[in-house]
This record gives sequence, C-alpha cells and structure tokens, in this order.
Amino acid sequence: MKKQDVAEKYAYRVVWSEEDREYIGLCAEMPSLSWLDKSQDAALRGIVGVAREVVRDMARGREQPPDPLSTRSYSGQFKVRIPPRVHRQLALEAAEENVSLNRLVAAKLTHG
Repeated sequence: MKKQDVAEKYAYRVVWSEEDREYIGLCAEMPSLSWLDKSQDAALRGIVGVAREVVRDMARGREQPPDPLSTRSYSGQFKVRIPPRVHRQLALEAAEENVSLNRLVAAKLTHG
C-alpha cells in the first residue's frame, strides 16, 4: 500500500460536541487529530484531509505512519485483569449456566 493511500483506510468518526456546538471529526489511528465543522460531512472531509497531510509530512520526514486498524491482524485473545471477587462471580455464573468461563465472558462482551 502506498504511504499516501494509508489515510484512506483509517477509522474515522464524527460526533456532535455540545460544548463547541459543532461536529468533531476524529481519527482512531491518530487520536491527537480532530476537525471541527458545522456539518457532519464537512467534519469528515476535514479530518480525512488533516490525516492525509500528516501522513504526507511523515513520509517527507521518513517516519512510519500508523497502520490502519482495518488492516491489522487480531488473534482474538487478550488478557484482562479483574478483581478476585469479580472473577469468583463470573466463575460461579459460568458454572450455573454450565458453560466455560471463557464462553460466558465472550458472550457478555459480545452482547453486553
């Protein structure tokens, strides 16, 4: 993938800011960037443009831009530290439902 194309694959979000009374465009791969605008579309165009510029500047400085979240590999595994009391509660709930602790927690993460 060309370095200048990497910004096209970034994860963007537009949210309303009550404080600013405008929409804020955000880029997950570059959380320090944002763009304020009156319309959602303009906020999205703005943040994408800023991210493109940053990627171009990084290329000129021979820096590696962040990899897009969408192209990264995920193992499906991560560790979470929880208090022993919560661990005990989850283990009990899993036993009562006759499922593994892993299956119970995965279901809770998936469905809330």
